[in-house]
Amino acid sequence: PGPFPPTPEEGAPEVEEPLGVHHALAERASKYTKRPNVFRLQTADWRVFLFQAPTPEEMFSWISRLNLVAALFSSPPFPAAVGSRSRFVRPILPAAPSRNPPEEQHRCHEAWMERVAQELFEHQRNLPEKRGRARDLDEYRLKKEYLLYE
Repeated sequence: PGPFPPTPEEGAPEVEEPLGVHHALAERASKYTKRPNVFRLQTADWRVFLFQAPTPEEMFSWISRLNLVAALFSSPPFPAAVGSRSRFVRPILPAAPSRNPPEEQHRCHEAWMERVAQELFEHQRNLPEKRGRARDLDEYRLKKEYLLYE
């Protein structure tokens, strides 16, 4: 009773934060060898979760369903802020589900992948100078990591 909910010490159950799958990617955890049928889920904020399924079939079922839901719930990213154009800033990923039908959403994802692939190609063609400023080298590395992840 009272204006505030009870704390866990007062007997209230602990509240767990739900795991958002927008802009997430599920894939087989090929480098994880301790247990069989393990897959990884990398979220939009680059956190990685490992899950184990009882069978390989169920693992691939989970992977495909998670990726489908992630694709359906992933709206196109917002562009970087205007003041941030002088240096690399990761785009903002909206948490709101996409309002596009699945076919349009698929076309948007394909177009995004083509843009990212072209940007990665251009980025790797324009290597920074070896004796360049540390900030430029760090920014180059951050952008390359982001483009490879995408």
